[in-house]
Amino acid sequence: MGRTGRQVGVVGLGCWQLGADWGTVPDETAVEVLDAAVGSGVTFLDTADVYGDGRSERVIGAFLAARPERAGKVTVATKMGRRADPHVADAYTYDAFRRWTDRSRENLGTDTLDLVQLHCPPTEVFARSAVYDALDRLVEDGRTAAYGVSVETVEEALAAIARPNVATVQIILNVFRRKPLARVLPAAVDAGVGIIARVPLASGLLSGRYDASTQFAADDHRAYNRHGEAFDVGETFSGVPYEVGVEAAREVAALTPEGATTAQLALRWVVEQPGVSVVIPGARTPDQARANAAADDLAPLDDATRAALRDVYERRVRAHVHARW
Repeated sequence: MGRTGRQVGVVGLGCWQLGADWGTVPDETAVEVLDAAVGSGVTFLDTADVYGDGRSERVIGAFLAARPERAGKVTVATKMGRRADPHVADAYTYDAFRRWTDRSRENLGTDTLDLVQLHCPPTEVFARSAVYDALDRLVEDGRTAAYGVSVETVEEALAAIARPNVATVQIILNVFRRKPLARVLPAAVDAGVGIIARVPLASGLLSGRYDASTQFAADDHRAYNRHGEAFDVGETFSGVPYEVGVEAAREVAALTPEGATTAQLALRWVVEQPGVSVVIPGARTPDQARANAAADDLAPLDDATRAALRDVYERRVRAHVHARW
């Protein structure tokens, strides 16, 4: 996994759902999701200090503390920066990093974080050498073993990859968001930087289960952030207009191999991209977590399927997303 020196399974678990913004997930269910994922071979969990104001971190910390035999086999990545108010580049200082990582270390019940990532900071941050110096100090202090960045755009990813001690870059990559394939993934391979692929199912669109009549809970970002009202619209349905995404996902679903789910097809496409270290689908139920983990067991996609998936993107999706991120 990039410059972390760690080995992780190629399918991880994104833990945003276990914090907030995806409808209500009770604590008991959150633990069951973690148990199902780790029990299915998942060894990488991705969270953030703002998911449920720390709830996701605390659930993970308690889960691993109760299962010490599993804790040593699981890498936990968290993120920091979105607690800044206002969320501006000048907030990204060493003192702030200390406060944020102290809180995450307490939530996760660890002295040293496995990996801390800047959480989609203002674009200006990526050009500030002082920010990377501060991150280096966190490693020297033993607060984190490694650091990376979570980005919104290709240009932000390339700026981070050029820095010598950035271990990982997290970026949206899925059947509907292909722009990173051209430049980001090759640059990461050349630099030895790990790629964490997020939003791999386009917020569930690529499960093939939604249609124009699907309703989402009021506290689900798929209801309240469709136009970027709360945060970058690219995080919701990958920035694809919902009606467009539903139609495109229907075509993707028609390509699903026998014995697989559409979500597994979409995840398989991601893990086959050269340079991807781990893909982090979320899950709201144990069954979803187990099914996602099984995507690694699918046979490689054939040339016809890969070509058909690209055709769906080119015809239906590219015009809506490619130039934006």
